[in-house]
Amino acid sequence: MLRLLGGAVIAVWLLTSCASGYVLDNTVQSFSQLPELPAQPTYRFERLPSQQDPWHAQLEAMADEALHHAGLRRDDANPRYSVQIGAQLQRVLSPWANPWYGWGSFGVSHRGYGLGFGYPFGYGYAEPPWFQREVSIIMRELPSNRAVYETRAFNTGPWTDDGSVLPVMFQAALQGFPTPPPGPRRVDIQVAR
Repeated sequence: MLRLLGGAVIAVWLLTSCASGYVLDNTVQSFSQLPELPAQPTYRFERLPSQQDPWHAQLEAMADEALHHAGLRRDDANPRYSVQIGAQLQRVLSPWANPWYGWGSFGVSHRGYGLGFGYPFGYGYAEPPWFQREVSIIMRELPSNRAVYETRAFNTGPWTDDGSVLPVMFQAALQGFPTPPPGPRRVDIQVAR
């Protein structure tokens, strides 16, 4: 009976933790020359020649929502600012990776005993995925093309769903717009699953 009750408690805990999401911690640094939100906060996206691909169009859609929440409005016909966005994604080694993984093992099998390299005792083990991400936003005043706002958000973690993580990172990068606090800071945002 206790095993059944324990199993039910664990199942409920897993379901509620999966349903509630997780907190994405971002390291953010922003630089601003805007004393306040301008009267006409309109913008258009600007792309570099290397950014002419479908992936960058998806990034713009992710950043567009964060820019809107910051008080800016997209207007390609009559923009006051141009906005250039970027994102870098890289799979890296987890900080909790097993340092002995792949070095070898000693085991006994039906054929005898010995020292082997690779998977211990013939069983496979894969390290959990770990990702390093950075998003950036540069805002320039038109027509002078003077940079008036620059921000970056950086995160490392096991989250595999870029479609959920990157929009939240853009939101974190714009936290405090247009007058963010100076220096690097941590911005935690709840991500719903």
